[in-house]
Amino acid sequence: MGEAQEQSSGQTGTPHVQWSSRSAFLMASIGAAVGLGNLWRFPYIAGENGGGAFVLIYIAFVLVLGIPLIMAELALGRAGKMSAIGTMTIMVRQGNHPFWKIIGWLSILVPLMGLTYYSVVAGWSLDYITKAVSGRFAGIDAAGSGALFDSLLGNWQRLTLWHSVYILSVIIVVSMGVKAGLESTVKIMMPGLFILLAFLSAYAMFTGKGGEAFTFLFSPDFSKITAQTVLMALGQALFSLAVGVGALITYGAYLPDNVSLPKAAAIIAVADTIVALLAGFMIFPIVFQYNLTPGEGPGLIFATLPIAFGQMPGGMIFGILFFVLLTFAAFTSSLAMLEPAIAWFEDKGLSRKMTSWATGIGAWAVGMLMLLSFNVLKDFKPLNFIDTLADKNLFGIMDFVVANIMLPINALLLALFTGWAMSRKLISDQIGYPLDSRGFFIWQFSTKYIAPICITIVVYMMIFGDPIEHINLLMEKLFG
Repeated sequence: MGEAQEQSSGQTGTPHVQWSSRSAFLMASIGAAVGLGNLWRFPYIAGENGGGAFVLIYIAFVLVLGIPLIMAELALGRAGKMSAIGTMTIMVRQGNHPFWKIIGWLSILVPLMGLTYYSVVAGWSLDYITKAVSGRFAGIDAAGSGALFDSLLGNWQRLTLWHSVYILSVIIVVSMGVKAGLESTVKIMMPGLFILLAFLSAYAMFTGKGGEAFTFLFSPDFSKITAQTVLMALGQALFSLAVGVGALITYGAYLPDNVSLPKAAAIIAVADTIVALLAGFMIFPIVFQYNLTPGEGPGLIFATLPIAFGQMPGGMIFGILFFVLLTFAAFTSSLAMLEPAIAWFEDKGLSRKMTSWATGIGAWAVGMLMLLSFNVLKDFKPLNFIDTLADKNLFGIMDFVVANIMLPINALLLALFTGWAMSRKLISDQIGYPLDSRGFFIWQFSTKYIAPICITIVVYMMIFGDPIEHINLLMEKLFG
């Protein structure tokens, strides 16, 4: 596509630079989707929910819901060619109800709030790179690994160091702009991420119990499928693909009109899923080889795997590369978390550099509260009076509210708006399917009906618990 093109943002005449090429856009968008959700969350969620059965349902949701919703976000962004708030303002001016502006605000607040605690976990990864380099995992046992992780969480000064280094790096890249900052970074990090992931997965499969890992991931035991399994697979699909985060609306605004959205959405979804599966191939052979627990939970990466790194051949190198990989994945997602707010400020005619630093420092300050909730403020659990949030520290509250409530609600609103309220002609022009085509019918059916129903169930489950249990209790009360 040649050199970057510029166009008016529509509010102040401030130009938004377009992606210099289709490949740059795809790498940035894949980087926005690929993150800790793939490498940290997917393996332990799959482990907790039976492996193959969960993976099969997860892939089905990616295909049926993920791709149509990615198309919807990109189409909305490209139609408005502004920040998320600017785009929704344009949509309201075209005759839609002002209520829909909430999508714009959520599409900035969700990623920005997510960055405040996401950077804390990324900071753990930076710290663990230094631990791997210094040989701290050599001969470590379960008690030693747990103590090592607990000592990090209890050391607020060390957490502050890595949190600050991480946020500072994100600010610097975003402040440099779309081409010099975002594009230049993802062009290095994304190929590096895939090379590292392919190497580590192959190494783990050959040196660990690769056959057992493959069976675990691809031999579904349908007797293990429960309502919980289905709902967790749906939630993970939304979380992993970054649907509802708002970054894709912003990235879509920088997208030229001649890029096919169905193809782009398919590439993003498939690449994201491949990363998640390769993460399983990288982690589970090691887990089975050293008799670890697949469903270990969030501590699988930081408390459990170092035990294996300390015993396996080449474990020191593997551990270093593993946490470098984790950092790369987190970093490209973090860029997409800060960018939506900066795009909005640019709509207002404000300086990218100034607003990048101001917004980034604000995220850093809130992130300090998140990291202090593991030590200085560990006993501060302000929402104990709410059952769902009882016994959660500030980090846990922020994570739950953003990932389990705000993100799926925004995804639900996006599905409802693009499926029901947005001009059918406008959305048809953007996704490239004629109104009377089978492709448009399938997209619209998924967005109008399937996605809202499924996401509503997920939101209900996250807030109130398993709806099936509630129905059973109601039936017992009514009919004894």
